[in-house]
Amino acid sequence: ISQLEGVHCHGNFQQRVANNLNVGFDFVDGEALLMALQEIAVSTGSACTSASIEPSHVLLAMGVSSLLAHSSLRFSVGRFTTSEEVEYAIEVIQKGVKRLRQL
Repeated sequence: ISQLEGVHCHGNFQQRVANNLNVGFDFVDGEALLMALQEIAVSTGSACTSASIEPSHVLLAMGVSSLLAHSSLRFSVGRFTTSEEVEYAIEVIQKGVKRLRQL
């Protein structure tokens, strides 16, 4: 995913939960991206605020702008997630982001 321009990994690379990643994408609406990525399971916020369209309060507290927080997605992998599934997700995300940025 980092090969795309305008991608922001939120949080510290060393001090983080190993199976969780939150990434923001410049020039893409998070809800539109969520709809474009229906083939994979992602979220625009935490599980406790999944019914809200507000940006993540955690990202805002970390100093992430409201605009970038609105364009951020949370990815989680489990112990049974394969490297092939991760590679497939990356491909789907790259295509989705590129397509939405062209609109």
